[in-house]
Amino acid sequence: MSAAVLVVGSANADLVVPVERRPGGGETVLGGDTTLSPGGKGANTAAAAGRLGADVALLGAVGDDSYGRLLRDSLADAGVATGHVRTVGRPTGIAYITVTPDGENSILVSPGANSALEPGDLTDDVLDGVRVLVTSLEVPLPTVEHAVARASAKGVRVLLNLSPAAEVSRETLGALDVLLVNEHEAAYLLGTEDADPRKLLELGPRAAVVTLGAKGAVVVEADGSTEVASPKVEAVDTTGAGDAFAGALAASLAEGATLVDAAKRAVKVAAVSVTRHGAQPSYPTPDELE
Repeated sequence: MSAAVLVVGSANADLVVPVERRPGGGETVLGGDTTLSPGGKGANTAAAAGRLGADVALLGAVGDDSYGRLLRDSLADAGVATGHVRTVGRPTGIAYITVTPDGENSILVSPGANSALEPGDLTDDVLDGVRVLVTSLEVPLPTVEHAVARASAKGVRVLLNLSPAAEVSRETLGALDVLLVNEHEAAYLLGTEDADPRKLLELGPRAAVVTLGAKGAVVVEADGSTEVASPKVEAVDTTGAGDAFAGALAASLAEGATLVDAAKRAVKVAAVSVTRHGAQPSYPTPDELE
């Protein structure tokens, strides 16, 4: 089984609670009713690409539980191939999410089965026919670095969504076709809050995309940088918006789009997603982008 886009990453059940404000240390705050939806950076990225019509598969791991079945069903509904999703002897990962009235979220992730995704799970046959590999950091770092190295060696275009922020090797950064980060992750990598995004290329990737929330994104390539504005929308829930961007970016790159054009489509997808509740349930189809 092969796909044009292969996502190597996490699959989580999202438990979302609306709150007026987040609790401080030692404080209890009452929230609204908990909602359950499928999530996880890997599954979200794959679902976003799948809803756009991309030929996409997920390499990941879930538990033998109701959350795992929820995720498999959601991925299938989004058109994502799940033949490389393993069922392991650990509980499915869970993300505990609070959302404030302005749509901003705070997330605590219990990785569970995601921690069982190993470098050996990515074999050469899994990469057959793959044009774009996307990975992120809710799965073990050795697995991510192995995936980047193997895909790059096979001539696959490699996109790393460096989220959550973590230290990755110079070799891994140097193997990337696209480094995708938000402002906080860029600051983490560069060691300063107000660094020039163009300095990201000095770390090794051939190109970088920095997402800026409601302001859109900046695409950084060897010959310069391009600002990509986002449509103005009323945000109700930003959960999974970055993953929506990653999935849309990968889908467009697999179709042969330039990085700037792919980013233009990705900001539209992310903008639509924040106008709806949840992660995967909020991702649009091509018709809904018009």
